[in-house]
Amino acid sequence: MLRYLPFILVLALWIYAFIDCVNTPESQIRGLPKVIWVLIILLFGEVLVGPIAWLIAGKVREPADGAPRGRATWVAPDDNPEFLKSLKDENKKDGSERDEALLKDWEADLRRREEELRRHDDGTPNGPGQTPPPSKD
Repeated sequence: MLRYLPFILVLALWIYAFIDCVNTPESQIRGLPKVIWVLIILLFGEVLVGPIAWLIAGKVREPADGAPRGRATWVAPDDNPEFLKSLKDENKKDGSERDEALLKDWEADLRRREEELRRHDDGTPNGPGQTPPPSKD
């Protein structure tokens, strides 16, 4: 198994570099046109020259701080203070009234269910016009 490991690693690097090159937009490719980079990767992949050349010199890389160049950074909603503030503002406007109505509905439903359980435990009819279940004698 270990004798196949170098072959598998070379193949994996070759496939990764090829897919990365094909999926990279033309604006982020340096030096040569995309077609030439694909040919270099495919023709010199077995000796790792093509894939390594692509990874080192073919693609514009992001800066070390992780911020992309020339593009606005994307922030997850739970990390975005503006989004969180807008949620708080929205809840202040109509959220408290909606929450109170929902809470009243839940409380009324809970009371109704508790009353049904009490009736069932007491052996009284479950509703108007219904008779209790027959006793087991």
